[in-house]
Amino acid sequence: MELLENLGGKTVLLVGAGGAVGAALQSMLQREGAVIVSCPWKAPQLQNELHHADVVVFGSMKPDDVPVSGIKPGTTIISCSHDTLSEKRNYGQQNTSTAENAVGSLAIAMRMQNMVKTMERWIQSHQYRKWNLHCLKLQPLSPVPSDIEISRAQSPKAVDVLAKEIGLLTDEIEIYGQTKAKVRLSLLERLKDQPDGKYVLVAGITPTPLGEGKSTVTVGLVQALTAHLKINSFACLRQPSQGPTFGVKGGAAGGGYAQVIPMEESLYNRLVPVVNGVRGFSAIQLARLRKLGINKTDPETLTEEEISKFARLDIDPSTITWQRVVDTNDRFLRKITIGQASTEKGFVRQTQFDIAVASEIMAILALTTSLQDMKERLGKMVVANGKKGEPVTTEDLGVTGALAVLMKDAIKPTLMQTLEGTPVFVHAGPFANIAHGNSSVLADKIALKLVGEKGFVVTEAGFGADIGMEKFFNIKCRASGLFPSVVVLVATVRALKMHGGGPNVTAGAPLKKEYTEENLQLVADGCCNLQKQIQITQLFGVPVVVALNVFKTDSPAEVDLVCKIAKQSGAFDAVPCNHWSAGGRGAVKLAQAVEKAANQKNSFKYLYSLELPIVEKIRIIAQKVYGAQNIELSPLAQSQVDRYTQQGFGNLPICMAKTHLSLSHQPERKGVPTGFILPISDVRASVGAGFIYPLVGTMSTMPGLPTRPCFYDIDLDPITEQVEGLF
Repeated sequence: MELLENLGGKTVLLVGAGGAVGAALQSMLQREGAVIVSCPWKAPQLQNELHHADVVVFGSMKPDDVPVSGIKPGTTIISCSHDTLSEKRNYGQQNTSTAENAVGSLAIAMRMQNMVKTMERWIQSHQYRKWNLHCLKLQPLSPVPSDIEISRAQSPKAVDVLAKEIGLLTDEIEIYGQTKAKVRLSLLERLKDQPDGKYVLVAGITPTPLGEGKSTVTVGLVQALTAHLKINSFACLRQPSQGPTFGVKGGAAGGGYAQVIPMEESLYNRLVPVVNGVRGFSAIQLARLRKLGINKTDPETLTEEEISKFARLDIDPSTITWQRVVDTNDRFLRKITIGQASTEKGFVRQTQFDIAVASEIMAILALTTSLQDMKERLGKMVVANGKKGEPVTTEDLGVTGALAVLMKDAIKPTLMQTLEGTPVFVHAGPFANIAHGNSSVLADKIALKLVGEKGFVVTEAGFGADIGMEKFFNIKCRASGLFPSVVVLVATVRALKMHGGGPNVTAGAPLKKEYTEENLQLVADGCCNLQKQIQITQLFGVPVVVALNVFKTDSPAEVDLVCKIAKQSGAFDAVPCNHWSAGGRGAVKLAQAVEKAANQKNSFKYLYSLELPIVEKIRIIAQKVYGAQNIELSPLAQSQVDRYTQQGFGNLPICMAKTHLSLSHQPERKGVPTGFILPISDVRASVGAGFIYPLVGTMSTMPGLPTRPCFYDIDLDPITEQVEGLF
């Protein structure tokens, strides 16, 4: 069987091979590309054929009365005869090189060979394969349309096509519709020996309330790496939360020409703000006006009485019957009283709601490494303390298995794609100012295997580097064992001007002229925040590339100044980016800088040892990261620290719950505040997730909606069933 390989173009003579054996031999030889000649033992032309053959295969024993001569030197002779006695195998001349292989059953041998080939193909199919990714073309428009218009103008690939392009097997995905699929964790076992790709973290400076575009940088960067530089890359993002989406801003899935698709997701002055110089009612506001009997469409023409009717609902609280559930913001659920029904037998107590993305289960989903690990973490969640001070867990309640069943599909990352057809995992969504604020460990691990050793996985930390990045390193990296090669630090001229002393930036309100006109002094003064965030990154020993997210109001001089200061402050590079308006092409220079930085020396280290006392770990973060002089614990916080230490939870990492709008605990303090005392009002434990989280100042775990939420503009067309008003 071995000798019959590598026969392409050679002449093979089959002698005395008829019936099933002859047919099997011909099939094998044809598969190897040989030229086949078949000849019976007593055929007149046998001697001539023997003279021209490169290989002679005897399918049966040679009759005694048939002479065999004229075989040319070097010819390979294979005997498939049942009779292997030496005196009956002298077929040729003395100088003929022969190799004989007696095969008792050619059929069995062929089946064995086929099985081996089948297994080889199976093994090959389960090993890492180079991507054959077909990227989608972008035709950016100017001015840039809304995110939802851009999303609808692009035709995404079918998700099973995308999955095949990046090396996923059919049985490793569960398809949901045309554009989304869950990826099974069995992939990690299949590719366990595949080296990981490069790991890139996108963080940012202290943002304005509008956000500075970390998600668009993340998406733009992977579009640039894969669609334009032909480097395998994967984005790993958190799932968008309904709270911000309906309330204040976009849903953390990018924007402009750098987004994940598909997207479908005075009081009067704030309710009806000026946008691009024009004030107008939304459709839902016009409907309310009609209900009030006000047949006007121009906000400037309402009388004071009509304004009062429009802006004030005058609800009688005693008549409210609507019951709330919570994946959206609801400030009235920050403190509630439960147990007042007669059936509760007097167990009245005060409690509160959290928003879903602040829940410990969401944090567990993001930090878990396997289904078994998730079950164990769910079982460790502390829900109360016994009267003697011992922790009561979900395992004690007997609900661990039921919780795991509810989460068995949620644990699988969701495969989607960018506007340019590059792959994205959207998975988990813990808040960054309350929880650790990073997408899932599992999505990162799977993506790192899929991109291959030379590929890149780009994931995002929540809010500024002082919150999201610090937690990424000290919490997520400890859980995953993964360490980034590069940090991309996102900055905007707008945010730097705010830190330089510019006026307040408020969601829904027009930007003041300081933000729309060139002002180099404000930019220079505000770069102190950028410098501080670079220094925070350097505490962990990872190279940093500054990505300046450029807006149309930024002047070239302002852009050049920021990049110059960033490089002088220790950044490996600083690059202006136009991915929002140009897609991946606008982030090619950033991608090139990230690729170079990934080859730099990386001396990653944690900020603190887990063995330190809880209070000391909090103090290190406050002083080294935030710039505080010291910390001050309330009596409640100190008692909680003592309790958790006594219960054996003192060696967990710290997850600070702090405002994202300042390095300090006071949102109004911009730039780089110093000399302040950081107040710790409470300390709580997420034992299942694996961290202690101190609440800084008045930090709330249930956000409230702004005066003019985004849901005023979100609507459903009943004819086309299309969602309208999404950014």
